[in-house]
Amino acid sequence: QVQLVESGGGSVQAGGSLRLSCAASGYGSSTYCMGWFRHAPGKERDGVAGIRGDGSTIYAEYVKGRFTISQGNAKNTVYLQMNSLTPEDTAMYYCATRRGLCYTPSPLETRTMDYWGKGTLVTISS
Repeated sequence: QVQLVESGGGSVQAGGSLRLSCAASGYGSSTYCMGWFRHAPGKERDGVAGIRGDGSTIYAEYVKGRFTISQGNAKNTVYLQMNSLTPEDTAMYYCATRRGLCYTPSPLETRTMDYWGKGTLVTISS
């Protein structure tokens, strides 16, 4: 059973940075892709950044140039470096995963992900 645990959320002022981590276990020998999603009050859960099974990355337009997704050396930890944060980035952030390379659909497609963490809260004050 795949398990995901997020950490690194917190409260920062606008313009600040945070680094989220997602520790994964239970993958076995399968190829997986990973995505970071966020859910703000009154909005749908959206894909923010993803890393495919071959290590290539994909980002939502509104975070390009500010957020960076990366993997640890052991590939069982995925990070989301978030810079130049704004109050609009306030949300619960989740990591999620499914098997495969994940080119189509992409790892930003909420409904296609099979396993989810419980989330970590990010609050940005103005």
